[in-house]
Amino acid sequence: MGAVGGLHRLHGPEAEADPMGLYEKLRAEHGAVAPVLVSGDLPAWLVLGHRENLDVARTPSRFARDPRGWRDMKEGRVPADTPLGPMVAWVPVCNFTDGPTHERLRGAVVESLERFDKRGIRRYVTRFANQLVDRIAADGHADLVSAFSDQLPMLVMTQLVGAPDEHGPRLVKAARDMLQGTETALQSDRYVTVTLEQLVRDRKVQPSRDLASWLLEHPARLTDTEVLMHLRVVLIAAYETTANLIANTLRTVLTDQRFRASLSGGHMTLPDALEQVLWDDPPINTIIGRWATGDTLLGGKQIKAGDMLLLGLAAGNVDPQIRPDPDTSVRGNRSHLAFSSGPHECPGQDIGRAIADTGIEVLLDRLPDLQLAVDASRLQWRGTLMSRHLLALPVRFSPRVVPEAHPHGEQPAGHPPHVVIPPQPTVRPTPAGTRRRPGWWRRLLARFPSGA
Repeated sequence: MGAVGGLHRLHGPEAEADPMGLYEKLRAEHGAVAPVLVSGDLPAWLVLGHRENLDVARTPSRFARDPRGWRDMKEGRVPADTPLGPMVAWVPVCNFTDGPTHERLRGAVVESLERFDKRGIRRYVTRFANQLVDRIAADGHADLVSAFSDQLPMLVMTQLVGAPDEHGPRLVKAARDMLQGTETALQSDRYVTVTLEQLVRDRKVQPSRDLASWLLEHPARLTDTEVLMHLRVVLIAAYETTANLIANTLRTVLTDQRFRASLSGGHMTLPDALEQVLWDDPPINTIIGRWATGDTLLGGKQIKAGDMLLLGLAAGNVDPQIRPDPDTSVRGNRSHLAFSSGPHECPGQDIGRAIADTGIEVLLDRLPDLQLAVDASRLQWRGTLMSRHLLALPVRFSPRVVPEAHPHGEQPAGHPPHVVIPPQPTVRPTPAGTRRRPGWWRRLLARFPSGA
């Protein structure tokens, strides 16, 4: 693995191709906390131990979420165009704040999300999942990433945040485009922002039963900008993590015969299967970051005030101290780190689980003879510092007749209107060396100076 001055980089082809191999190498060399280099050879600490990850996540008094305490940033060593931009550039959202401000903002998000009826969410998922399966059922083959896992979460989340139905398919494309940093990422970014800005304006005039309306009317009295920012955070974060969770679970079902046999034989429920995948192949490998509020000791390492720490979620899930044999089942155990922990634990994890397990259930019920169409060794991922995204999951199955649409275009009670889902373009990874275009956070920083 690439190293400078004895420190391993967490970026580059080798690290992205086998992140788990790198984590184990670092654990063998350094123990539960390892010194590493991130983009631009910036120093950081990667937390590998399960217990140490919990310590960092649960004690914001020692390890703050606010990136303005990062010593390298304050001392001018972080390039303005760093690819870490969206993870280290402060904006007024709950995941970049601590203390009373965090409690106010997160409280509004959590309490608003809790107003959703879980059965209603599952009805949305069922409807959209069936629509997606309808598009491929007669073909006998498909790529489940582009045709299913990349689309379902955003179609559902569009309904939950309150965006108009016709924006769902375009938001799918725009979100993926933004996350890849393609040549059209700025246009996609603008589309997402304009859509949510209009949504906030509309819901101020005509409230509905959706996240935008509930954030606007919450007693925490969020500003319009705070509502917009949190809608965006929820939309993009839920999309990426849930899309990865669906793809990772489907890959496991299709490549691990014992796993599939346990699932199809009734020895494992689909929710159990999801938890196993959250242990073995979490949708986010690493969270950037936390910043030490003072000199402290962690995992036997001397951490200095202002140091950046990375939560190693995937590494912590296979910590030998809590999981000596990573091949063993952890059925019924939710102590994995997939959704982090502490005051910044993912507030939408139950919605993500509902989208994933209901969507996969529909898919496997409609296409029970799904088989991987290529050898598992040919599957490819696009790796980043934070996660790995499966590029394609080609499958084959017996072609099936698509059921007729509901008579006269009417929808069963409780279901969203039918959304016409257009074909999606082929998504290619950004070529090595291509400069990623600056994201939405650059413009927002102009509104919110670092001293705000």
